[in-house]
Amino acid sequence: MFKSIGRFAVTIVLVVLAGIVVWNIWIYYELAPRTRDGRISADVVTIAADVAGHVVDIAVKNDEPVKKGDALFQLDPTRYKIALRQTEAAAAQVKATLIQARHDLERYDKLGNVASVQQREQAATAVAEAQANDQQAQAALDLARLNLERTAVKSPVNGIVTNLALQAGDYVSAGTPVMAIVDSDSFYAVGYFEETKLSKIKVGDQARVTIMGENGTLTGHVSGISAAVTDPDRTTNAELLPNVNPSFAWVRLAQRIPVRIALDKVPASLRLVAGRTASVNIIEDVHKSP
Repeated sequence: MFKSIGRFAVTIVLVVLAGIVVWNIWIYYELAPRTRDGRISADVVTIAADVAGHVVDIAVKNDEPVKKGDALFQLDPTRYKIALRQTEAAAAQVKATLIQARHDLERYDKLGNVASVQQREQAATAVAEAQANDQQAQAALDLARLNLERTAVKSPVNGIVTNLALQAGDYVSAGTPVMAIVDSDSFYAVGYFEETKLSKIKVGDQARVTIMGENGTLTGHVSGISAAVTDPDRTTNAELLPNVNPSFAWVRLAQRIPVRIALDKVPASLRLVAGRTASVNIIEDVHKSP
């Protein structure tokens, strides 16, 4: 009898423990603000030359890290050097004209009543026109210097060169992207949480990010929650009125909302790659007011 009671008690205890485990697993996976649908992301900077020309030298290789200000590639500067010399000559001619106009005005002022009012006014007008031409010439000179300087294309950020296909001899048009750099200072994680879990996520909450294939976790905090996602059931007609799909599926899946996680500290040994899969676990602060 006692053995039966003992067996029954053990069975009850095991059932209760199993229920507790199942309940905790349910809470952990279904109720807690946690998702396995996460990604590592980063800002990608597209590099385009500010001027046009043939590429004469490439200073970087694919997947090579670069610092802000490092040379990326060099365009042929010959035409821009010639343009600068032409602009310098034109600016010098305009400057000489301005100097002469000022001398003429000073001479008329010293003559006093000997010079007519009309002569003095014409001299003053000539000085004003020469000053305007001089300012225009100086602006053209600054632009010519800037164009020559921009033949050397430099990295605007710290990052890693990716998908480099540029070759020496290629002709590059101004404003056409020819290279991409992943900004290494901009890495962050994005967790796609079910909308039913958003009430438990607040900006500033601590987060743990686990990257697939990596040991350990990264620490971070919630820096933002997306304010909108695409509504596939709504379109706009020609009258700019909403056209809503009238059908309704009885089984509705919870919408996924992007939550951005700022990474507080990344080990130097870990190489972050944008697009890697990650799990995100939000650490709820029980002391926060609801």
